[in-house]
Amino acid sequence: MARYFDVNPDNPQPRALAQVAEIITGGGLVAYPTDSGYALGCRLGNRDGLERIRSLRKLGDKHHFTLVCSEFAQLGQYVQMDNDVFRAVKAATPGAYTFILRATREAPKLMLHPRKKTVGVRVPKHTTTLALLHTLGEPLMSTTLILPGEEHPMTDGWQVNDELGNLLDAVLDSGDCGLDPTTIVDLSEDGEMEITRYGAGDPTPFED
Repeated sequence: MARYFDVNPDNPQPRALAQVAEIITGGGLVAYPTDSGYALGCRLGNRDGLERIRSLRKLGDKHHFTLVCSEFAQLGQYVQMDNDVFRAVKAATPGAYTFILRATREAPKLMLHPRKKTVGVRVPKHTTTLALLHTLGEPLMSTTLILPGEEHPMTDGWQVNDELGNLLDAVLDSGDCGLDPTTIVDLSEDGEMEITRYGAGDPTPFED
């Protein structure tokens, strides 16, 4: 059964964040709020955690998982960006976008698209998410918490805990959460920008 942590949205309690981070580093699967709905996250390289996410969301092997980072500077370690892509992503970061890019060797192989060798990356604009990432000290392997058959992410921590608590190790709730999923922009093909999902992020900068 998940441990439930209710924290202040403006100043999340460090002790609670440290406990959630400890659960993550210990191999746990957590649900946490972001600027674009709740997300599921586990530690980099946690194969069991990723399989639990696949099972919970009923995802196939072509699903793009996302590396959720605390700042733009971390992205270059995990994805390849030419100058144009670098500028475009930096201008939209932090924000409610997920960018699909070709992975570097540093990105966990188990979360890459099996054929394209691409991965999603994002930097959220949400106090609790960023505080958790800073406490953890590394990105999270993650995906939006959209249940099978649904179009929108879960947005209430208490509901996540009630419905999925038996499938998770922790639920982090700060009472504030975005309602729409991220806008997904595929930048993996040279010179091309393709919006594959319209969401909370303004698509205008990435439309022809």
